[in-house]
Amino acid sequence: MTYAEVTEYLYNRLPIYQRIGAPAYKPGLENIKLLCEALGNPQNNFPAIHIAGTNGKGSVSHYIASILQSAGYKNVGLHTSPHLKDFRERIKINGIEISEKEVVAFVKQHKDLIERIDSSFFELSVAMAFYFFAKANSSIAVIETGLGGRLDSTNIITPVLSVITNISFDHVATLGDTLEKIATEKAGIIKTNIPVVIGEIQNETKPVFVKKAAECNSKIYFAENKYAAVNPKHITKNGKRYLVVDILKEGKVYVKDLHSELIGFYQLKNIQTIFCAVDRLNEAGYKIEKEHVLYGIENVISQTSLLGRWQILNQHPLTIADTGHNEAGINEIMQQLKSTPYKKLHFVFGVVKDKDPTPVLKLLPKDATYYFCKANIPRSLDENELAETAAHYGLKGETYSTVKEAVKAAQTKTKEGDLIFIGGSTFVVAEAI
Repeated sequence: MTYAEVTEYLYNRLPIYQRIGAPAYKPGLENIKLLCEALGNPQNNFPAIHIAGTNGKGSVSHYIASILQSAGYKNVGLHTSPHLKDFRERIKINGIEISEKEVVAFVKQHKDLIERIDSSFFELSVAMAFYFFAKANSSIAVIETGLGGRLDSTNIITPVLSVITNISFDHVATLGDTLEKIATEKAGIIKTNIPVVIGEIQNETKPVFVKKAAECNSKIYFAENKYAAVNPKHITKNGKRYLVVDILKEGKVYVKDLHSELIGFYQLKNIQTIFCAVDRLNEAGYKIEKEHVLYGIENVISQTSLLGRWQILNQHPLTIADTGHNEAGINEIMQQLKSTPYKKLHFVFGVVKDKDPTPVLKLLPKDATYYFCKANIPRSLDENELAETAAHYGLKGETYSTVKEAVKAAQTKTKEGDLIFIGGSTFVVAEAI
């Protein structure tokens, strides 16, 4: 089997949430435990940091992995999801994707096991990540949850640190229709006697986390109580764009002009979370100096190859893509757009059909020109249906059956000084990239 044949087998044989949504979701840990037992329980052979949250968990995972690499830790594992272009983005060691050859060999060797257990795509990808991190003798791995936390396949690890970035409305059919219910699912990653860092203080969710931490005898830390990232601005250095912020620690300047390759202003909350997480790691016996943190943040994309976070795809016309897709994520994007100079906004936009687009549509600017499109997955909402719904909120534009056609149309209609933004769905961004 070639790599292309193996990935096609995985996509077609295993139910994948990325493509079909809720029918692919298998709550519970039975399958992942069976998979890992057959593999020799690799999840027990490396220390890990477990990261959950509605928004920001991908960025935080990459930031922390980059910092650990900068501090000299060997074979730092990084498991994230979903992937944008290639399955191997989910499993990286020192920022490098595992090889196509390794994926092929793993699937060929364990094909009977995969089919006997009838695992989901995500369950398999998690087991594969654990297997390769153990095989590489990872000194530490950063593990991002897929969906939720309590019943997420990653939740068979006992980490050295748990991190929950924030809670907002997403996957409500699966996780619950209130912030408290969603927080309860995410809080499931809090383990007995293991410290937990909460990235954002929210009135509805704080009591949930405090209660769970108390039940687990776990120390709980709210990043906002200790750190603040302030005075954000953008600069260009050696032809590269950076976000620059100051870091306050207990109200006093701790870092002046910290640079980040991730340039979205919404990264401020994530950066506060990271500084608090590093403190906890140092308390646990790790040796991470301030310069390691600064270098890891400044070079996070270079060291981990993260895609899709306020990513500039083109300068002429200025074209930016971002995977933020729920109400909170789109709200952050709208704030960022307000601070981005442009003459006319061209918005390439698509969504999935298993989520109510109304909260997002209400936030979008009415003076933009829209290019409603459909990503090439079964979950995508039909572009004409999307345009019809969007019209109720004063959003006007043309429809396109593919992301490629929508982007091309936007490019032909832009004038000097215009901005093309691509978003609404991870899958629209993936195809644009």
